Amino acid sequence: MAISEDLLWDAADKRTWSVSRLRRTAVTAGCAGLFVLVLWAYTDATRAACAAVAYVLAETAYRVWDRRRLVEARIVVGEPDGRAKLRLRQAGGRTTEHEPHQVVRVLVIRDNVVDSAKLRLRLRGKRLLFGRPGRPPAVTTWRRACPRAHVQERNAWWGMPGIPD
Repeated sequence: MAISEDLLWDAADKRTWSVSRLRRTAVTAGCAGLFVLVLWAYTDATRAACAAVAYVLAETAYRVWDRRRLVEARIVVGEPDGRAKLRLRQAGGRTTEHEPHQVVRVLVIRDNVVDSAKLRLRLRGKRLLFGRPGRPPAVTTWRRACPRAHVQERNAWWGMPGIPD
């Protein structure tokens, strides 16, 4: 089966925000420390410093996780024998190539409020890969590109704003 180069997933935002995120982290950690100092009058500076450090650690963990999220997935034909490869690009810039039969599960979660979707991709023998939010892809393209994968699409679980559940 000959597969052309198809874009399977494209995130809406592919940037890494280094300077603005570092500035935001520093300001928020300072505010968290000041908040602890002001709110509890009989506290010492170590509790304020611990609150600021806890926030910085949480922000660092999120940043490491966010750099590993997928921003682009495409099927490319680059082999001399015409076999297709799945090329995954992460937000941190790392690009990996996999065989299409290594994809075990593809889950596209459509947002029912705005026109966006999230991607969950599981490879054989690997962990779960998350995609940054992007435009909802055609599920038939995933089924054609990865015929052995369990491809599923569902709506998000939250309701419309202003409409009681």
